[in-house]
Amino acid sequence: MVRKNVNILVAILLSSFLVLAGCSSKSTDKSSSKNEAANKPDTFVYGIDGDPGNAVNVITTGDRYGLMEIKTLYSPLYMYNGKDNVKYFLAESMTPSEDFLTYTAKLRKDVKWHDGQPFTADDVVFTYEQMLKEENGGWARSQLLFNNQPVKVEKVDDYTVKFTLPTVSMGALEALGNIFIMPKHVYDGETNIANSTKNATPVGTGPYKLKEYKAGESVTFEKNDDYFLGAPKIAKVVYRIIMDPNTATMALQKGEINALAIQPSDSNKLKGSNVTLKPYDEGRIGYLAFNLSSKAVQEKEVRQAIAFGVNRDEINTASYISTDYSKPAYSFLPKKATYFTDKVEKHTFDTKKAKDLLSKAGVSNLKLKLAFIANNPIQQKQAAVIQQNLKAAGISVELVGMDATALSKKLQSVQTDFDMYLSGYIMGIDPDTFNSLFVTNGEANYMHYSNPKVDELFNQGRVEKDEAKRKAIYEEIQKLIIEDAAFYPLTENKRILAIDSRVKGIEEAGLVPVYTFEDMSKLSY
Repeated sequence: MVRKNVNILVAILLSSFLVLAGCSSKSTDKSSSKNEAANKPDTFVYGIDGDPGNAVNVITTGDRYGLMEIKTLYSPLYMYNGKDNVKYFLAESMTPSEDFLTYTAKLRKDVKWHDGQPFTADDVVFTYEQMLKEENGGWARSQLLFNNQPVKVEKVDDYTVKFTLPTVSMGALEALGNIFIMPKHVYDGETNIANSTKNATPVGTGPYKLKEYKAGESVTFEKNDDYFLGAPKIAKVVYRIIMDPNTATMALQKGEINALAIQPSDSNKLKGSNVTLKPYDEGRIGYLAFNLSSKAVQEKEVRQAIAFGVNRDEINTASYISTDYSKPAYSFLPKKATYFTDKVEKHTFDTKKAKDLLSKAGVSNLKLKLAFIANNPIQQKQAAVIQQNLKAAGISVELVGMDATALSKKLQSVQTDFDMYLSGYIMGIDPDTFNSLFVTNGEANYMHYSNPKVDELFNQGRVEKDEAKRKAIYEEIQKLIIEDAAFYPLTENKRILAIDSRVKGIEEAGLVPVYTFEDMSKLSY
């Protein structure tokens, strides 16, 4: 639900202007119009609770705020938001062959880099080749491998690029999209893209250019008048870093910033202010998962006991307050994903069943450690409810709050520092994009989960051309993963953008996962 609030100050000024205009001369009317234009804000300030740094580049940057900066500076060929919702940027089209082994991209001919150089197919080929180099550590490398073989990217002419797959992949259109293109003439010959000094002075094709970066304070951008989709309507954009959520909310209320992603618990604070709330779907799944490196949770009956022992509804109410902001999740796929089904074991809260399963497994006095991000208020509340729920089932849970970076590093290694952890992901639309979470030794399989049947089905689903058969494959995968109970989906939550009520063009700019806006050039006052 979107709640719109009245900007009292603007309303008063507007009514005063109308009164004056009604009894003044034409020259006064013109003068007032000029004053109104002069007083119109020329800067959009977005509050963020992290520092994207000044080493942002399209190959290795994979965090939310770094990617927001990338989206401001650079452009992709296209953004894949669903098979019937593809938004083209640097490409005019992306067409598969009849056998689905090649995809041909036709590029725009009116694009310039920020330094005035023309954008061509050479930049596209260069970017994908750099993303595929293992030594570069590219965030999208795995999605460009098909049956462990890389896609081949070739220049046909200056404005045509051909992508050839080693094998059919029905999720290829999504896999090949959402990758931002870098300038070959800037990075050619660079051996360490992640740490290149060139990252501090980026040259993109996006709606804004980097003006200034202040560590721990802000990132400032100025509009690119040569932006190929039209010059931005707001002259300057600032990402202001405010780590404390209370300070950030106060800054929004005072008008010091114009936008902020807020917690559900802060929504009531903004009622009656000059702020509009825009909850939107990111396809994010928040979940509880098991570290299968730990002996304590290796038995399926133990994991199932925990799944029945936690109260999903209570956890979501405590952390997200309202169903306006969160719905219960039962699958690893969000509802907007292709082939989503909720016809899986839902593990409805049942303390007695949890105790019976533990007894069946011959386990008593079970003591577990649950890891979560210490300064994340949502995870704090989730962890506290889980601890209380499982105590009733005879399971003792020690809460292990960690720094986000430290937890991320722990998850990427085999360790027994904790038995369970809370996390979340935003992956994509086609279910093939989720395979790295669950296939044996998958890059994002931090559970260390392994089920040969699941591996086999993911491989089948990737190449199956028949729609009905493909649907059946992914429905079976969803059922198997939930049955194994290594992964317990909690919520499909919305991101809540609180934005200055004067800001227009939000629908045209498009609210999308991760980046917030699909095209910031469309925002205006």
